[in-house]
Amino acid sequence: MTTRIACLGDSLTRAQFSVDYLGLLGRRHPPGVVRPARFGVNGDFAYNLLQRLDAVVTNPPDVITVLIGTNDARASLAGYPVEQAMKRKRLPDRPSAGWFQQCLGDVVARLRAETDATIGLLSPPVLGQRLDGAAAQASREYSRMIAEVATTNDVAYLPLHERQTEELRRADPPPIPYLEVTPAAAIGVILQHAVLRRSLDTISRRRGLMLTTDHIHQNSRGAALIAEVIDAGLLARSA
Repeated sequence: MTTRIACLGDSLTRAQFSVDYLGLLGRRHPPGVVRPARFGVNGDFAYNLLQRLDAVVTNPPDVITVLIGTNDARASLAGYPVEQAMKRKRLPDRPSAGWFQQCLGDVVARLRAETDATIGLLSPPVLGQRLDGAAAQASREYSRMIAEVATTNDVAYLPLHERQTEELRRADPPPIPYLEVTPAAAIGVILQHAVLRRSLDTISRRRGLMLTTDHIHQNSRGAALIAEVIDAGLLARSA
């Protein structure tokens, strides 16, 4: 029997700048056992995800994962280009913690009302790799809000942030300061990857980063932790 899993999210799920966790998730099982479907859009906030649920509920899967909140958390940091993001993503309001929590709650409410799927909300990956830095603290705060939404709506909470924090504490990588990713920096990663044929893991190593290529997008190690958390928290229970 095949388990159909819809993975909802932003660029981490779109996997143009990140290692593809959907592929890693599928490879954790025998061929045909898990069939992931990708619903990721670069740069999305929770509000944007709420606007595009029709594609998911029209053909409901068996399992739904939601990995959203990285961009909402980034918008709370000094130096993030909020106005440009609002224009690019057509946000009707300025991103805030309260609005994020409301939008995510509305996402879950609709998925519960219009599907019979098992639903899991992932906490976001750690931003940066300095656990005492403002970026990591922002991603931790948004993880707390996601846990609240999961509890309130009686869906699974998948502790990705906590799992990555554990990994960083164990490995104790260099405390490289968080840098906000600019469009030029993102294009630079694509050029290194597509033109110079450098793997995303090579780009990570050259920058001294353990889980990401740029403090946000995931390398193989970071993406493997996403697949692990989904597998342990949802698929094992679903089976």
